[in-house]
Amino acid sequence: MQESKDLQTGTSVNLTELLARVDNDRELLRDLLSIFADEFPRHLLVLQEAVVREDAKEVATVSHTLKGMLSNLAVTKAAASAGQLEQQARAGNQSSLRQAFAAFEHDVQGLLPEMETYMAEAHP
Repeated sequence: MQESKDLQTGTSVNLTELLARVDNDRELLRDLLSIFADEFPRHLLVLQEAVVREDAKEVATVSHTLKGMLSNLAVTKAAASAGQLEQQARAGNQSSLRQAFAAFEHDVQGLLPEMETYMAEAHP
């Protein structure tokens, strides 16, 4: 797997940090990314529906879950966006939920294809 600086530029995942977290275990990395790829779309859909319904409690719960998932995979910017969304929901700022969700969506755009690339590169 290429770990050069140009691979890091413009990516969502801090690959160096993620590899360090898994002790450079490519099989474990592939497994974690696979689990994320399976679970993330469902959580994103539930979050989107909760934002549309203006269900602050559900938005807070799901965004908290996503924040943890993204943090564990060293996707720092998107994890921070999920945290902002969670804070807005917990504060009851209904008017800012859509804007915070839009920022989160922007930060996770292209994340799954990026993860798939890493999974393919981590294949033994």
